[in-house]
Amino acid sequence: MDLPVISSGRPPDRLKEVAGRPRPTRQAAEAAVRTLIAWAGDDPDREGLRGTPARVARAYEEFFAGYDSDPQDSLATTFAETSDYDEMVLLRDIRVESHCEHHMVPIIGKAHVAYLPKGRVIGISKLARLVEVFAKRLQIQEALTAQIADTLFKALQPHGVAVVIEAAHQCMTTRGIRKPGVSMVTSRMLGTFRTDAATRQEFLMLTGYGMGAKHG
Repeated sequence: MDLPVISSGRPPDRLKEVAGRPRPTRQAAEAAVRTLIAWAGDDPDREGLRGTPARVARAYEEFFAGYDSDPQDSLATTFAETSDYDEMVLLRDIRVESHCEHHMVPIIGKAHVAYLPKGRVIGISKLARLVEVFAKRLQIQEALTAQIADTLFKALQPHGVAVVIEAAHQCMTTRGIRKPGVSMVTSRMLGTFRTDAATRQEFLMLTGYGMGAKHG
């Protein structure tokens, strides 16, 4: 099965360059935060804000740590000792914390990731790690869902992969249209999950999205 090309690995020389230009220094990042504080209308030199640029830079290192990680590393180790297990492997309710690439505000939700093994399996923590690496980047939910599914499918080559993400976007709950309580659901079905309705329905039922399911 041919998959669309999606940037799933570590950007080349991420620690040195970004989009072909030298990566800004920590000092430059902190100066940018000072500019934003002043632009917002406050004094970056007042006592309560003096340490804010450094704190924001440290926070951004954590928020966007996924740029310095290769998602393939999470899937490098697989196991063949499965006792011929060939049923669905599902990890539900994986916490998702990402940031909208349009407004750089949080996307908070959960992911469900499943696959049908074909001879090999991976440790379940690796599924959560895969979600984490992609989530710790500037994202749109559609791309995040596709990146997780496509990378798992390519690395493990199972019979199928299914990913569902449900998340709230603060870009629409705290600004703009201001609609709190709204969540967005995206899915990506590959292999058997896409071609076999019964397998797909089993996954949706196990994750609470099957026929007749109610949310909220």
